[in-house]
Amino acid sequence: MRRLIAALCLCGASAAFAGAQKYEPLSASVQAALHKAVSDSRPSVSSFRNPMEAADWLGEMSRRLEKRIPNREYRIDLLRSVHYEATRAGLDPQLVLGLMQVESGFRKYAVSSAGARGYMQVMPFWVKVIGRPDDSLFDLRTSLRYGCTILRHYLDIERGDLFRALGRYNGSLGKAEYPNMVRAAWQNQWGYDKPARLARSGL
Repeated sequence: MRRLIAALCLCGASAAFAGAQKYEPLSASVQAALHKAVSDSRPSVSSFRNPMEAADWLGEMSRRLEKRIPNREYRIDLLRSVHYEATRAGLDPQLVLGLMQVESGFRKYAVSSAGARGYMQVMPFWVKVIGRPDDSLFDLRTSLRYGCTILRHYLDIERGDLFRALGRYNGSLGKAEYPNMVRAAWQNQWGYDKPARLARSGL
């Protein structure tokens, strides 16, 4: 397992670990809630509490992502979108970055053998189930919106059990390999401690 995680961290690619969410019938109320969650327009407000917090987080995450996404403008836009969509769904943004690393290796047009697409490797059936058949899962914000919404849905089903929620996301419920890899990427590659100056200021 350690060798597997080390290889993942070194190459940064892992379409091989991308799985496939499995279709499960949804009640009308859940379907409506998910439709609403992916349909809400993105407001102009920032998901960061203040500009200082934004500058610190974006600067640190941008440095780590630079080798995978060289274009700084696009990289910052991706990170802002990750932070917004993760925060909106009640998820840790660093967890989402770890999931993206394992699922797609940060490749926008990644396609798994099962047909999962985009940064978050979302299965195409979701755009029909949720009721938005024209959505493109290769679009940055669409992929993040769907991926974060789906993971939040699985967390709710599993009553906050991240291990099982990640298993559902990958289509490998009950197997440890995928949840362990996401946790390793989250903690080892994307872990973030608030800088001392922000902590002292209470931000």
